[in-house]
Amino acid sequence: MAPNSGFAVLLRSPWWVSFLIGGAIVLLCAALLPAHLVPFAAAGALPIFVIGGITAWRQWRAPSRARVEAARSAAAAMPWREFAALLTRAWTAEGHTVEPLPPNIQHADLRVLRQGDAEQFVLVAARRYKAASHGVEPLRALHAQVQQQGAQAGTYVVLQGSVSEAARRFAAAHGLAILEGTALDTLLLAA
Repeated sequence: MAPNSGFAVLLRSPWWVSFLIGGAIVLLCAALLPAHLVPFAAAGALPIFVIGGITAWRQWRAPSRARVEAARSAAAAMPWREFAALLTRAWTAEGHTVEPLPPNIQHADLRVLRQGDAEQFVLVAARRYKAASHGVEPLRALHAQVQQQGAQAGTYVVLQGSVSEAARRFAAAHGLAILEGTALDTLLLAA
């Protein structure tokens, strides 16, 4: 689905917006069309009501903003070892095996083995999680480490600060994931 399509916008909006638009469509049909055509025309609002239901279900199941902020604040207050343990618990809960990398490997911190498969692993760079700004250099170093170790991919963790546009382009061009925002919040709450 295109990110700016009508359905995508409705999925990101509060649930009641879809129901309001669907109701407006039904009322317009009732006001402007002959009575025998109203049910057929109003059925066109059904997909919008479905989107409203999906959105309401997602928003009902989503953690509260206060809970997300509390998890972020707690993670930001943690020293590196505790934050690494938090990430380890979260990925272990998803069924992955997490191994800390030896100190001589400087640009990656954790090895995450997907569902216990020793051949499929991702290197994670999370030590700069509190940096105020994230540029290209740590991503270049992570990419070099991914190639050297023979990893499937690399993940760069960003809890605070901003990622430069050049760093985002580099990550996209070299198959690196930037773990931030909602995805990181979900992981923190899972731990």
